[in-house]
Amino acid sequence: MKMWICIHGHFYQPSRENPWLNEIEAQPSAAPFHNWNERITEECYAPNAGVTNYSRISFDFGPTLLSWLERSKPGVYRAVLEADVLGCERFSGHGPAIAHAYNHVILPLANSRDKYTQLVWGIRDFVFRFGREPEGLWLPEAAVDIETLEFMTALGIRFTILAPHQAVAVRSLGEDSWNELVGKGFDRGGGLDTSIPYIAKLPSGRELSVFFYDAALSNAVSFEGLLADRDSFLDRLLAGASGGGNPPALRHLATDGETFGHHFKDGEKTLAYALSVLESSEEVGLTVYGEFLERFSPTHEVRIEENTSWSCPHGVERWRSDCGCAGGRLKGVSQAWRTPLREALDRLRDAAAVLFESKASGLWSDPWEARNSYIDVILDPSEERVSRFLDDRILPGVDRAINSAAMPLLEMQRYAMLMYTSCGLFFDDPGDIETIQILQYAGRVIQLAAACGGVDLEREFLSGLAGVKSSYPELADGTVIYEQYVRPNLVP
Repeated sequence: MKMWICIHGHFYQPSRENPWLNEIEAQPSAAPFHNWNERITEECYAPNAGVTNYSRISFDFGPTLLSWLERSKPGVYRAVLEADVLGCERFSGHGPAIAHAYNHVILPLANSRDKYTQLVWGIRDFVFRFGREPEGLWLPEAAVDIETLEFMTALGIRFTILAPHQAVAVRSLGEDSWNELVGKGFDRGGGLDTSIPYIAKLPSGRELSVFFYDAALSNAVSFEGLLADRDSFLDRLLAGASGGGNPPALRHLATDGETFGHHFKDGEKTLAYALSVLESSEEVGLTVYGEFLERFSPTHEVRIEENTSWSCPHGVERWRSDCGCAGGRLKGVSQAWRTPLREALDRLRDAAAVLFESKASGLWSDPWEARNSYIDVILDPSEERVSRFLDDRILPGVDRAINSAAMPLLEMQRYAMLMYTSCGLFFDDPGDIETIQILQYAGRVIQLAAACGGVDLEREFLSGLAGVKSSYPELADGTVIYEQYVRPNLVP
């Protein structure tokens, strides 16, 4: 076997539920479907299950998307879980599914506490659904920093996947000198050998394997219409197969899973055709990252550029400043609104954290450990599970009724993380549905803070939103958006 091929699909949708109803309301832009989850499931998630793609590729599914599929599309949900079981049989005991940080927060921009909880929740969600520990984890937008990698390795994660421009320098294991990669932004990494895995040695002494996907191949699939012709797609995958290597090379790409069917009609059929041909090929073999690592240990070390991502050449600025990156829905408009919005969210998060700690410290032995473990209640909100969760943490002398009444403190913390879902800061205008969604989560945080501690956090938050300028004349700024789209939804 001279070459191995791995195709990774990042399947994700932001959480879209109304935070007071826990249901997705009608989204007219998704017509003729009720909402975007419904539409993308019909165009992508279900068709890929129908042609058995999931069991033959590497994939991650956002936990909030899996939660919605479980409730709303149980057949598709079961197909995803069953594909991992079949994939384990196919790939020497290594499942095709890898974990995903919980709700797509840009982790380098999160504080340490939120980074850790996002990883813990994502991993526990994975174990709950797939019934095994994850080997790898997909970072939202492939956004990376060293602290996040340290947390990942401490939690047992063995590998992640990044873009080649996120590497700064490489060297063979045991060598002293580094080979620096030239260029900046997306232009860096052109000389990186993406056919091998690398070791990232961390300050703690722990190590993480890193795979850097083939950027040219991935971009051709994602943005250049390569899926329009199944033979062209297959030819690109097989390019160089006869060249071989020792150890055998890995040819791999990473793209949004929605590319296969939603972004490109019938893309799932093109993928299924290629996978079927590759399965019967003697020159190449299909694999997943965990299996490849078992077969071929890394021989090179990499130094990673912190605060970089796969979708912003300016690092992670797309989620906090007017860096020039936008979604393309509106032409020539400023994204200067991102900075005051993130600052307002940060102030709200910090105020909610002070309230949480002050109230919970009189009830539970470790409030932040309780937040980390709260994912178990989210996954199983039965009365028995909630009671056991509280009993395990209650301080001596605390009244059980008071303890139970404190559960909204944890809901406040959950929404304080949901309000950082990356899509809300990714696109063109704060009046878009993605930003309105995270403002609704902020509104829920404000409401729960008032209910739990009698604290008014809304006034300061609205003051910050005044600087969040919209290009839609009827919306003006964030305060108008809040009054129009958040306040009317407030349910006591």
